Amino acid sequence: MKIDIVFDIVCPWCFIGIRRFRRACALRPNVPVEIRWRPFLLNPEIPAAGIDRAHYLERKFGNSHRIERIHAATRQAGQSEGIDFDFAAIRRMPSSIDAHRLIQWAEGNKEILLDRIFTAFFIEGRDIGDISVLETLAVEAGLNGQDAGDYLRGPDGIDAIEAENARMRRWGISGVPSFIFEENYAVAGAQDPDLLARLMDIAVETDPESFSTA
Repeated sequence: MKIDIVFDIVCPWCFIGIRRFRRACALRPNVPVEIRWRPFLLNPEIPAAGIDRAHYLERKFGNSHRIERIHAATRQAGQSEGIDFDFAAIRRMPSSIDAHRLIQWAEGNKEILLDRIFTAFFIEGRDIGDISVLETLAVEAGLNGQDAGDYLRGPDGIDAIEAENARMRRWGISGVPSFIFEENYAVAGAQDPDLLARLMDIAVETDPESFSTA
């Protein structure tokens, strides 16, 4: 089953939603899944050097009480998925383009790398807009750090990420995570695993011969 996951690496609900999606897959172990990771830029205007996180949050959400309510709700949802968000540790709001470039470049280690970058940003407070940080995370995910760094220090892949972001918006996607099953059924948000598993069932029921193991 082809499943497109549209995400941004700086979105905490994508971290949660992808964990829930993995639980949904565990509920349907007999359905083979091919994931296509689709980059989305929630903040395309952020410069490569990033911006002050506190300033970003104030501009986006307003007063500190509202920000704390949002963080509290996200922390609570994350705990149910084994994610211990530490928003206070994040000092810079990075551009996510280079992290997306690295994920698209990686071969065979995408999910490991994805989880490592999410963890580095949301739990460890590391600046994932910094190429040297991404190079280290690539090594930790089992990739060649020198090759990763060389790639990120060049221009390759930037246009592709921006084009894919534009394409997702033309598809009508305005928020992430979004999950698209067999290019026919879509749902947005960090949904419950049971709902995601049911969407997998619907895709199978629509074309059962494509997923037959006989």
